[in-house]
Amino acid sequence: MEGKDQKKISKFLSLVLRHQPQIIGIKLDAQGWANVEELIHKINAKGRSLDFVTLEQVVETNDKKRFGFNNDKTKIRANQGHSIDINLGYVSKTPPEVLYHGTGSKYVNSIYKSGIQKQSRHHVHLSKDLKTAISVGQRHGKPVVLEILTEKMMHEGFEFFESENGVWLTDEVPVGYFKKLEEGVR
Repeated sequence: MEGKDQKKISKFLSLVLRHQPQIIGIKLDAQGWANVEELIHKINAKGRSLDFVTLEQVVETNDKKRFGFNNDKTKIRANQGHSIDINLGYVSKTPPEVLYHGTGSKYVNSIYKSGIQKQSRHHVHLSKDLKTAISVGQRHGKPVVLEILTEKMMHEGFEFFESENGVWLTDEVPVGYFKKLEEGVR
């Protein structure tokens, strides 16, 4: 399957498994899982072509590891980024000493006033590495990377979680817990 086709399927799966399962008529369980057979059937009934081999290929080759199967591959879910109410069962973890948040320059003034907010998602998404944060920021225009003061946040009672695909999550990053990286730093 071509990369272009995989990307279309991945985007549609993100829509269905993270935000709007009702558009194909499925229900996710409390932890965000969908039955694989039902998902494939309902996607095909909506005029898209999907089989298990293709779905498995999309899950295994997605560079952001957005989706995961259960052990016997009868269920699938998005690993994070949901706007619908589900419980992914995250356990609080100690994060790396430094995490990053990529955003667009047009949002920086707002962030410096109100902090980094989760908006319609369940959590604020943070990256372990600068390259990923820059890539995320580029989705929103001219990228800006904020360094998150995770140690300070931990000492002051904030919790962090790591999703199955390595994205770090927290409820918010208030003003005073981040600093802007200057261009060319690191």
